[in-house]
Amino acid sequence: MTRPPLHGPSQIEGMDEAAWVDVIGKMEEVYSQLVRDEIALEEKNTQLEQSQQFIFSLLTAMSDVLVACDENGRIEETNAALRELAGRSEEALRGRPLAELLGSAGERERLRVALADAPRRGSTIELELLDAQRQPVPVDFNITPRFSAAGQLVGHVFVGRPLGELKRAYHQLREAHEALKRTQQQLLHSEKMASLGRLVAGVAHELNNPISFVLGNVHALQRYTERLREYLAAIHAQAGADEQAKLRAKLRIDHLLADLPSLMEGTLEGAQRTADIVQGLKRFSAMDRGERSEVDLNGVIERAIHWVRKGTAPTFEVHWSAGAPCTIHGNAGQLLQVVMNLVQNAYDAAATRSNATPALWVALQCDGDTARVSLRDNGPGIAREHLSRIFDPFFTTKPVGKGTGLGLSISYGIVEQHGGRLTARNHPEGGAEFLLELPLVK
Repeated sequence: MTRPPLHGPSQIEGMDEAAWVDVIGKMEEVYSQLVRDEIALEEKNTQLEQSQQFIFSLLTAMSDVLVACDENGRIEETNAALRELAGRSEEALRGRPLAELLGSAGERERLRVALADAPRRGSTIELELLDAQRQPVPVDFNITPRFSAAGQLVGHVFVGRPLGELKRAYHQLREAHEALKRTQQQLLHSEKMASLGRLVAGVAHELNNPISFVLGNVHALQRYTERLREYLAAIHAQAGADEQAKLRAKLRIDHLLADLPSLMEGTLEGAQRTADIVQGLKRFSAMDRGERSEVDLNGVIERAIHWVRKGTAPTFEVHWSAGAPCTIHGNAGQLLQVVMNLVQNAYDAAATRSNATPALWVALQCDGDTARVSLRDNGPGIAREHLSRIFDPFFTTKPVGKGTGLGLSISYGIVEQHGGRLTARNHPEGGAEFLLELPLVK
């Protein structure tokens, strides 16, 4: 700013020197205020430019499409995502009706109805916008009203995302979920097959004795049949008494007849033993059907110990004696899988110690309305850092290829489904101890 020229008191009549000094002081104050106002204005302009740049960067960074319209539906502002979708510049869109971007008259009518029905509270609507190739693209819009400082409706803001992108994301999520389910089923199947393998090994060993006994008796009966056939043929040929006596002694017919009852009895006993084994398997064959009934927990524990020892741990010393009857309501096959897994894990842990024979102590108590089964081995115990993770899926301390890390996790889930609890700790006398608690039948 240029200051006015100074004139001495002799140049302006009627003004003395004091009045002139006051005028100059007032001009200095006005000038200083103008400078301050100019600085403040420049600061406000800088802040406004920064705010505009911030808003512009937000609009540019948005992946969702955005359209701001006035109360008549004419476009006032758009973002880069909308302009890219429509294939138009900002100048070509500004001031144009939003309805021009819609794919059909029906879509324009839906927009009109949506704006008329919810002018002040907003709404959501799916509209088909025309892309750069004039192809309809479904977009899920959220419509929000805009108000002036006086509270008057001045327009609407449309924010939406093309549903094609959402559908692709949903499709990818669904495929990932299905793949995860398949993997989970495969792992569960693998763990069930491992349990089934232990069971089959025990069954094969158990069936071997009676079947071998039956086969041996059948072979003896076949030999006896040939001797009887030869002796009867001589009788039918009306051989002499001396010849029949010699043949009878040669073929040992008297010994054969005396041995037949024991052979038949032994064969029936072996067949019955085989039938009993098969019947026992049938009682525990409902692993996948989820059938529940009253189950004798003593029988489950005894059968689990039996199959593990027969199958994979013939040298395992298991100290167990059945106690008072404990009846629970559950699935016999699933409970057998749980106890077999605990017994097998106890053997695997105890077998890692070369200076002691693997051993397990099993005790069953019925206390009030709860059955408690404790299984304590003479292994090295559970490392302190592993105690909190022992039931986590895929967690295992066994070497690669020796375990899936799912056995205890599946057992934990089965016990929870039966309304019980499965815990683990290190026993004060050494080794690991698992406590299985299940509700008794009331």
